[in-house]
Amino acid sequence: MPLTILESREQQGASVRRILVMTHTGREEAVAIAIRAVSVLSAHGLSPVMMRDEVDVIGQSRIDAAMADASKDNIEVLGEGVGLDELELVMVLGGDGTMLRSAELTRGSNVPLLGVNLGHVGFLAESEKADIDAVVEAIANRAYTVDERMAIDVQVWHEGRRGAHTWALNEAAVEKSNRERMLEVAIDVDGSPISTFGCDGVVFATPTGSTAYAFSAGGPVVWPEVEALVVAPISAHALFAKPLVVAPSSTTAAEVLTRTDATGVLWCDGRRMVELAPGSRVEVTRSKTPVRLVRLTNTPFAERLVAKFKLPTVGWRGPVEDPGAHPKTSELPAVHRISVVEPPHNSERLPSHRATELYHHEPKQPLGEQPGALPGEQRRGGGEL
Repeated sequence: MPLTILESREQQGASVRRILVMTHTGREEAVAIAIRAVSVLSAHGLSPVMMRDEVDVIGQSRIDAAMADASKDNIEVLGEGVGLDELELVMVLGGDGTMLRSAELTRGSNVPLLGVNLGHVGFLAESEKADIDAVVEAIANRAYTVDERMAIDVQVWHEGRRGAHTWALNEAAVEKSNRERMLEVAIDVDGSPISTFGCDGVVFATPTGSTAYAFSAGGPVVWPEVEALVVAPISAHALFAKPLVVAPSSTTAAEVLTRTDATGVLWCDGRRMVELAPGSRVEVTRSKTPVRLVRLTNTPFAERLVAKFKLPTVGWRGPVEDPGAHPKTSELPAVHRISVVEPPHNSERLPSHRATELYHHEPKQPLGEQPGALPGEQRRGGGEL
């Protein structure tokens, strides 16, 4: 259920509205847009906050020295008098990687993330870089809502002891660590064995992550409103190794089998890594702490999917919404009909069948009657129709 920020923040009695700006400081374009964002936030009476290393990068920027100096003077520094609990939201300038880094920083703080895409796909982003001014205006007017996205808790067990405990927004991927060796794994759901096979790995994904690594592994796209877990094997050597969609209340697991000496590695969102010795067991459950994403529009997920993946929605028949793209049969130009009728009962030349009409658009030449043809029957090149 989306939460209107206007109500929640006013109830908290927030006076200074602080917006954390996070960006990819390794890209000049991202730094330039961050400088612009800080300037526009300040102009709207909002207080921009940044990480210390990002403030230093802006101060050294030669992209727009005057604006950079002015922006730096207006920036508060996170952790230097300002805590996460004092933030209204995080404006993330970058691709999905920057969004995942921001989610890691704000984990457990209840602070929502607003993504402005500077990358390629940017599936987690809400807007594009050209919309910075409009985005800041929406923030200033509190014209946004917040969606809660399911995350997963990940535990690694070995010889009865828990070796690691982490989490993921998109996916947890159990992968082979040696390129030359397959990983032997056993999959189970709620303690019930499902299958054992050799593979390159297994992806455990959330609905949000179903359009990321799991999608590349052949998993289904799951709408964000659907609460479920996806289990997608990677290049499995098995007859039954299809992606699974299980209940969010389930515990899914992959065990690295000891019958080979192959070792594995666990990656969570491509950021947090845990080495897996033979016999290690990775358990994945739904997290009690969701990730909160800011929404500026009510665009259906189907439209986002088409736009982000640039899916073709207009084929040779034309767009579905264009009634003129599908002319009626009677309106088709130069249509030639071939009627195939039932032969007499005493004829064994053709099997009995119902009359069928075949339509050919603009034939090169009319089909002629062939000697010996049944009434109404026509042949091409002496062969039967």
